[in-house]
Formats: sequence, C-alpha cells, structure tokens
Amino acid sequence: MLPDGSAVKIRRRIVVEGQVQGVFYRSTCRREAQARGVAGWVRNRPDGTVEAVLEGEPDAVEAVIAWARQGPPAASVSRVEVTEEDPEGERSFQVR
Repeated sequence: MLPDGSAVKIRRRIVVEGQVQGVFYRSTCRREAQARGVAGWVRNRPDGTVEAVLEGEPDAVEAVIAWARQGPPAASVSRVEVTEEDPEGERSFQVR
C-alpha cells in the first residue's frame, strides 16, 4: 500500500507470438483483465502477434500474464515477451 492507502500498481507490455489472431485472443484477454481489475488495452499487430498493456495490482497483472501464456482454447502461444513500464494511470481495458 502507498501512504495514501491506494494499492501499488505496475504496468507491463506483452507481445504474444504464435497462432493468436483470429482465435478470440483479444476479446478473451479483455474479459480476463476486467475480471481481475486490470486496465490497459490489447491489439493485433500487422506481424501476426498480439500486443497488450496491462496495468494494475501486481498479483492481478501477473495472473493475466500467466493466462496470456496459454490464451483461449483455439490459440497456440509460442512465446510471450514481457517488458516493464512505468504506470500511466490506465482506468479501463479496451480492445484496439
């Protein structure tokens, strides 16, 4: 907890490789993030990967990253690259 009583927040950017487009990856990611109170966004990239920014309490963000390593049932995830970033105050989760 921070001195003002708010929870510590972290931000992670992930890039997910494999068969991750056209398999409901983004919509399922949004549902997983919202269920854990994680803000940010997710989008398809032209190279066939999926990129997401996840911001929230550390345990919640790590839970979404753990989910991302599997993805929805139709996905086949081969690699997840995780980058630490400074929180920017994201308030909701969007599919871009």
